[in-house]
Formats: sequence, C-alpha cells, structure tokens
Amino acid sequence: MSKRPVRGLISIAFILFSALLVAQNLVAQNDAPPPGPQGQGQRPFAPSSDRPALYGGRAEARRPGKKNVLVWADVRNGFQHDSISHAIATIERLGYESGLYDTFLRTDSQLITKHGVFGTDGQKVYGHDLNDFDVIFFFGVREIDLTAQQRADLLAFIHDDGKGFVAAHSANTSFMAWPEFGEMIGGRFDGHPWGVIEGPVVLEDPAFPATKHFPAVFKWRDEMYQTKDLSRDKVRVLLRLDVSKFDMTKTGVHRTDGDFPLAWVKTYGKGRVFYSALGHDITSWDDPGIQKMYFEAIKWALGMSEGDITPRPRQSGNASGR
Repeated sequence: MSKRPVRGLISIAFILFSALLVAQNLVAQNDAPPPGPQGQGQRPFAPSSDRPALYGGRAEARRPGKKNVLVWADVRNGFQHDSISHAIATIERLGYESGLYDTFLRTDSQLITKHGVFGTDGQKVYGHDLNDFDVIFFFGVREIDLTAQQRADLLAFIHDDGKGFVAAHSANTSFMAWPEFGEMIGGRFDGHPWGVIEGPVVLEDPAFPATKHFPAVFKWRDEMYQTKDLSRDKVRVLLRLDVSKFDMTKTGVHRTDGDFPLAWVKTYGKGRVFYSALGHDITSWDDPGIQKMYFEAIKWALGMSEGDITPRPRQSGNASGR
C-alpha cells in the first residue's frame, strides 16, 4: 500500500476526532452552570435544568388559562391509607378532564418552599415551588419533616399570598406538634372511637358549592372522625355526623356535646381552607358525590366560585336518613 492512502486515512481520522472533541465541548458548555459568583445565593443548575422547555418542562409556570394544583401526600412518618393513591389520581383526573387545572403529584415535601428547588447535591433543579401553585390538595398524615423555613413558606402561601388549601381525611392528623398548622386547618384529629361505621351525615349548608349536591341527610360509611380544638366561632361547618343513635359510652368518645363535624371551611389570612374527613376507603373516591365535593372545594379554593363561610352555631337536621 502506498503512503498516500495511509496519510489520507490518518487525515480523515484526525478530522473525525477533532469534530468529536468540538461536539463534546459544546455539550459541556450547554450543561455548564450559568456564570456568576458562587456563595452569593446562586447555585449551579443540574444539567439541563436551566432550559426546561427543551426537555419536557415549561418555559412559564402555568399554561394559558390553567391553574396549578399541588397534590401533596407525604406519609413517610405515618399510616399510609390505601386510598391515597387512588384519591390523588382522582384529583388529577378531575382537573385534566375539566380542563380547569394542571395537577402536580408529590409524595414528598420538596416543593413546600418559596425559594427554588434544589437536589440533595445542592444543585438547583427544574421544578415548581409554592410560587407556581394556586392550591394545595393535602392528604398527608402525622408529623412531616419540614424545616422552619418550609413551615413559614407553607403558612405564607395561604395567609399572605391568598392561595387555597384543600385537605382530605387524615390531613388533620398532621403536624400535631405545630400549633399554627392546627389554627390554619381549623380542627384536630381526636380519634375514631367507632372505627369504620355507617351513619347518617347531616348537611348543614345546602348552599355551599362543595356540599349543595348532597341531600339533607344521607347514609355514609367511613372512618368517622372525632375532632378537637374546633370552634364554630371560627369555622363554618358544612357536614356533621349524627350520633344520636351511636354508643356515646364507648371508649374513646371524648365529646359530650354530640357535635361531630365532618367538613368545614374557613379563611386563614387572605387564603381559603376546606377540610373534609370523608375519604378513608378507596371506594369513597369512586363515589360521584365525594368526587364532586372535593372538585368543587378546589374550585372554591381557586376563587372560581363563592360561598358564605360566616361561622355559625350548629344547625338542626333530620336524622331519618335516606
């Protein structure tokens, strides 16, 4: 073989190798953190996180005409209800099919912050924080690990920013050692002395958007909660359990006034708060009435509907059922 073809092959190989080095350099430049002084509040982006629109994310936090709902179901330190997965999937489906809101499902608490999202390595990652959401749907349980700053950000999201908080079932078992959370949600879990039982539920507010579709009294099977630290001077009760035929001497029954609220609404600063104890069993979330209750609660929390939330004394009701 002559030397000329060999030189040609070497030249081609050199050109290809050079081109490969250039391409790798371009990739490295694209994935490099943005310029700027470190240690002054700016952290490097994880690769590609600073260009979300090119990698399946969004250039803007919200799609035109859509609201953003964060579904937050952190149960790492407590009992995980088997209904939770189906519940949060149902909330996502209701938003998707209605076209009213986009849902972001999280079973951790990383997004409970107003200061950006960072990985465990300290790099800033693409993700939405509380600034990008309009409502939180919360189905957590017991104590949840939040920093002091996260706690302040969560309360400010509702109280100062005027956003919404819709909470389901075990939500009022959460943060029992955090008084401000109890003040925000309006009442605390105090056991379920009868366990899962069917009983008559009384509709106290036939006009509120989230409950007006219910009959005056309806039979419902659930894990019926007892609530403490709830004042009817601070919340408007929408549904309550009629315990007139229940065994009030049963161990664990603490209330002597027979008042067992199951759903209520209130304000917290500028924000709107809805809570319902209904939703223990997975089949609850297939019931059209329960789906409508939580969907309308989210709409109300988003400011898409209005209802009288003036606190008032217990309303009379017929316990005949249906």
